[in-house]
Parts: sequence; structure tokens; C-alpha cells
Amino acid sequence: MLCSRAWEVGRLVLASRYRSGPDALKRCLYLTLVYLLANTDVENLFASCTPVLSRLYRRFGFSVAVKDASCDAEGSYSLIHGTVPSVLRALAGTDAEKRAAEDFLAHRYGEALAC
Repeated sequence: MLCSRAWEVGRLVLASRYRSGPDALKRCLYLTLVYLLANTDVENLFASCTPVLSRLYRRFGFSVAVKDASCDAEGSYSLIHGTVPSVLRALAGTDAEKRAAEDFLAHRYGEALAC
């Protein structure tokens, strides 16, 4: 299942005092992805997570690649995957971020990715 130029993104840890809901996670993931795009050649993002988190990540442009990919005493884990275009578009929150995302995607992929 590993794709070319893939990065794991499932190891984000926030101190409890900074956990204010999905919007905080979305913002952290957006900033992380922008940094990765500026400094690496990433095309695919993946993570292993609980079913509850896999539902959350779907809101961020990911899809479940393998449900119940592994199990342990704490429960089951799914493998999720997202492409840079789908995740970047889903994470861009403000109008400025959305414009920047589309500009980046147009520059990287050309007209082939017009939405």
C-alpha cells in the first residue's frame, strides 16, 4: 500500500491544554503540510489510527485504505491515505489559505488538477 513519496502524518501530539477540538488539529495539520510541501517532495500522506480518528481524518481529505489493518489489546487500527491535493484543499480554512493552496497545486500540477 505504500505509495511513492509518502510521509506518515499520524504522530501528531498535542498537550491537553492545546486540545480545543477538531479545528485545532486541522490547523496544526495544515501548517505541517505547508511546511512539508516547502521542504520535501511529498505526494502521499498516510497514518494508522483508531476508527474514531479515521472518521475525523476523512474530514481532512483522507480515506480509509485498510480497515482493521491491525489489532491489539486496546482495539483495532485503520490505515488511512490522502493525496496532497485532496488533503491540502480540505485543510485550507481561510479564503487566503484556499487561494494559496490552489496556486500551489496549479504550480505543481498545472492545469491537470483544476477543480
